[in-house]
Amino acid sequence: MSQETAQKPSVLFVCVHNAGRSQMAAAYLNHLSHGRVEVRSAGSEPAETVNPAAVEAMLEEGIDIRAEKPKVLTTEAVKDSDVVITMGCGDTCPIFPGKRYEDWELEDPAGKGIDSVRPIRDDIRGRVEALIAELLPAGA
Repeated sequence: MSQETAQKPSVLFVCVHNAGRSQMAAAYLNHLSHGRVEVRSAGSEPAETVNPAAVEAMLEEGIDIRAEKPKVLTTEAVKDSDVVITMGCGDTCPIFPGKRYEDWELEDPAGKGIDSVRPIRDDIRGRVEALIAELLPAGA
């Protein structure tokens, strides 16, 4: 058995609508970790669809999130994740002992055009790259 069969670290991204920030973060983590991290995303009040500007911004990066659907935040999703990253959902996120929590203060891309979403996307990419460096140390 190689180390590859060891349990993958798991990350849950949570924002209010699960339509922009958390979708972009989840897509980046999936893409940049090459599937070596289990990725979930959810919203405390999920929207009907993913934000079209977020979809467009990610397509510019070669990542297609058109098939994603906003999902409701469940207690199980939090329990099943090693790291829970919130993005402005405040007190609606359930807290469990022993989990690592981070709050990423990111502007909400809802209702914004692509020019406003790009800097948010780029900020998320930088944060995801730093997270991958922590979760998957080189040579591990």
